[in-house]
Amino acid sequence: MTDGEPLLQILDEHGNLVGDIPEPLTNDDLVMLYRHMRRIRVVDERMLPLQRQGRISFYGAATGQEAAVVGSGYALSPDDWVFPALREGGVALMRGYDLWLYIAQLFGNITDVTHGRQMPCHYTSRRHHFVSLSSPIGTQLPQAVGTAMGMRIRGETKATAVYMGDGATSEGDFHIALRFASRYQAPVVFFCQNNQWAISVPSSKQTRATSFAIKGTAYGIPWERVDGNCVLAVFAATQRAVQRAYAGLGPSFVEALTYRIGAHSTSDDPSRYRDESVTEAWKSRCPLIRFRTFLTTRNLWNEDKERNFVTELETAIKQAVHEHEAASPPPLSSMFTDVYAKLPAHIVEQQQMAQNFAATKPRGHRS
Repeated sequence: MTDGEPLLQILDEHGNLVGDIPEPLTNDDLVMLYRHMRRIRVVDERMLPLQRQGRISFYGAATGQEAAVVGSGYALSPDDWVFPALREGGVALMRGYDLWLYIAQLFGNITDVTHGRQMPCHYTSRRHHFVSLSSPIGTQLPQAVGTAMGMRIRGETKATAVYMGDGATSEGDFHIALRFASRYQAPVVFFCQNNQWAISVPSSKQTRATSFAIKGTAYGIPWERVDGNCVLAVFAATQRAVQRAYAGLGPSFVEALTYRIGAHSTSDDPSRYRDESVTEAWKSRCPLIRFRTFLTTRNLWNEDKERNFVTELETAIKQAVHEHEAASPPPLSSMFTDVYAKLPAHIVEQQQMAQNFAATKPRGHRS
């Protein structure tokens, strides 16, 4: 879906300024936005080969969608809660989540804070107000509304930001969440990354509406539709939505039109269901190239800064991968921890049975 409602755009496809730089962004903020975007791209480029080599089991890249991730994430306060979909792990990194731990989660070894209990890309951190994505499509939407309501009831000036793809708008949870948020004026920002493909279903077969954002009209929810490859436009729209939530004016809906350059995940082959010549055309609209061109013309970025940043990041990634691959699996005891403050008797019994069973089997035995 490329037609429909007008798109907010601040940088055109060539990196030219066609609108006002959103306040209160400074030159330092502009550079930081690019660094966040570039970091996501480098991490994705390094993790995909690891999956193809069988060193991690699954990965979902944000290639081509970095502006939508970073622009929206940068508009949030550290106290706001984030409910991601598949491609927003970069928001956790933006909020201070350690890259070493981020990579550890992909391996699920003893170094992983979740002890391998989640699929890769399911990052989570209470400290950074970042909730693990929900693998079922759309279930995070009512969860985010509930959290927003809880914060409002406690009198907190905070918001939740919940991400979805275009496919999630066809789920019942989407309509339930918008209906409840509108009725009770929950301080929540619904952010739709319309990358035009819900795995193999194109957005043209997802809805008859002129946009996904316009669906907010039916629920009395204000909405904006933005160029999802323009990080400044994404920031501006999300910032307005967040300020509405803080002011007690209820939910907002932001749709960012972008394109999924790669596969839905490493379990997918997009060449089987889409015209890849369209993908090639969207590559020329790369959000990183667009924003880097803009920064370069303002003398805020150059090739030396680019080279130094990428080299430093790749070194950190390489070291982290080396350490996590060398780490041992989580201990058997981790199956029984992190649920109860004090283990009840029946869990203690099961733990002992598991330990006894493991002690009687040779190393590497599977049953």
